[in-house]
Amino acid sequence: MKVLEVKNLVKHYGKKEILHDVSFSVEKGEVKAILGPSGSGKSTLLRCLNGLEEASSGHIYFDGQDLLAPETHWVEVRQRIGMVFQNYELFPNLTVLDNVLLGPLKVQKRKPAEAKAQALQLLERVGLDARAQDYPRQLSGGQKQRVAIVRALAMNPEVMLFDEVTASLDPEMVREVLEVIKSLAEDGTTMVLVTHEMQFARQIADEILFIDEGKVIENDSPETFFNHPKTERAQRFLDSFTI
Repeated sequence: MKVLEVKNLVKHYGKKEILHDVSFSVEKGEVKAILGPSGSGKSTLLRCLNGLEEASSGHIYFDGQDLLAPETHWVEVRQRIGMVFQNYELFPNLTVLDNVLLGPLKVQKRKPAEAKAQALQLLERVGLDARAQDYPRQLSGGQKQRVAIVRALAMNPEVMLFDEVTASLDPEMVREVLEVIKSLAEDGTTMVLVTHEMQFARQIADEILFIDEGKVIENDSPETFFNHPKTERAQRFLDSFTI
């Protein structure tokens, strides 16, 4: 069953076209990895899916609803399509637990006891239950990113978007974050992720969407994309990661 379907999506910044006629779909439980060189429009595409960027034209269907229709309530949609960013976006004046509880309590108006129980369960899942009363400044970059993932999960989203979540981490912290995402994939979480971690994408993704200059160049299985890329551009991209 298709959860997300993007059709002929276009995004302009002034006269510059960032996304050109992008189309793809995401099935329930699928992991879609978006790969491509820097500046190819990957993050812009992800932000369009979450309404943080306004698409110029095209369609984004989510659960049968066209999100680009003027009547779309993005505050409600973002509760169902969670997003994790490069730079954590945690509130420094709030504890880890309060950062996680902010959305469930303030936006979803859930019962405090129920929301807190789920938050602590999620923090335990990522190995941070003992840090619930700490502040972000007391955490490493990898720990902050795991809290950011928990904060998104606490809203019980149907789809998770990950935008280069390891890009600002030291190498030794990357693995702990990737392990969390891997466990979500194993649990059947529907995900769209932008990453430069090629081996991770190959391991975790059901499909690879390769974008260059705002255009979808390839959309195929990891096996096909990494072993038998269909375009010379994709091959050059992959070659850039070999030593």
